[in-house]
Amino acid sequence: MRMRTVVHSSVLDDDVKAARLRELHAAGDLHRVIDEQVQQLLVFDHAVAFLRITPVAYSPGALVIRQQSLITALIDLFELTWSRAREVTEPTPRLTPREREVLALMAEGRSNGAIAGALSITEAAVGKHVASLFAKLELPATQDDNRRVLAVLAHLRGTAR
Repeated sequence: MRMRTVVHSSVLDDDVKAARLRELHAAGDLHRVIDEQVQQLLVFDHAVAFLRITPVAYSPGALVIRQQSLITALIDLFELTWSRAREVTEPTPRLTPREREVLALMAEGRSNGAIAGALSITEAAVGKHVASLFAKLELPATQDDNRRVLAVLAHLRGTAR
């Protein structure tokens, strides 16, 4: 039996949880990541569903649902969430806290010089951080694309973490 799971992107920030997710994925389970909070839901054989009563992880209690029309609606909601979530095969290399600061300032439209002033570092250091985040976001230099804009778009979509 294969399970499909949608997890919040913050799971990838925890090394232990991310490693467990990779283990389950390697064993055949399917996983996707979304930047919105998700409600924990388990559905078995389209016959019974368990919906967590509170959003707090590891809190006791779940609502047991056996009404077929409600289960169908919950499955439809899961399918919609699944379609909006992004694939997880291997988590992308994580940006360092400094790279995230640089990227956030890039998103404000600041130049390398302005970023250097805001962070009290040299412009050369900013250039190194920018080059590193371009590499981690897999944004190669091309004639046709503006990597700063593509990096900011990844930041706004929540895919640059």
